[in-house]
Amino acid sequence: MSTPPVTVAVVEDDDALRSYFVEMLETAPQLACAGAFADAEQALAALPGLCPAVVLMDINLPGMSGVECVRQLSQVLPAMQVIMVTVYDNSDSVFDSLAAGASGYLVKPVQPGQLVAAIEEVRAGGAPMSMNIARRVVQTFQKPAAADGDDSQLGPREVEILALLAKGLLKKEIAEHLNISYWTVQTFVGRIYKKLQVRSRSQAVAKFHRL
Repeated sequence: MSTPPVTVAVVEDDDALRSYFVEMLETAPQLACAGAFADAEQALAALPGLCPAVVLMDINLPGMSGVECVRQLSQVLPAMQVIMVTVYDNSDSVFDSLAAGASGYLVKPVQPGQLVAAIEEVRAGGAPMSMNIARRVVQTFQKPAAADGDDSQLGPREVEILALLAKGLLKKEIAEHLNISYWTVQTFVGRIYKKLQVRSRSQAVAKFHRL
């Protein structure tokens, strides 16, 4: 029995690029286009009924941003995987997207083979990223840690996750509570440990209570 194709939706405001993605999906035998939308509002209205397995999402959309669209879609379609496909390669855009629930991040231009491979990777449980984005994520972990006892460099989301860790929630429970992916929680926890100069949950919680 043949395996059914993976359904993929596209949210991209550039007409030519949206058509390019649709054509790529229609020519890949293992993929099927579930729908294509020019803005986040259209996508939010239609995607819950289409239930695509994967969504290719731009960030800079007219009206609502792609990041906010991902955040709202993640609440109604928790099993859906989102790959950001955008020109933005700054750290804020990357981590905002991951925190919203995205599982991958590709920087335009993207070749058809790269896009197909990214969809297959995210369906297999991976987190596909352009090479420079993966390097940026690694560099984030390599930044000098904050001074001992100084939590001033923790961002609002990091403080929120640290507080939930202090309440005894598991990473999976935190992901469900915040409507983000487990991988995103893992990323934030790693950054928290690095900044607080700790190596375990107990050490992080102890420092949190002292602060």
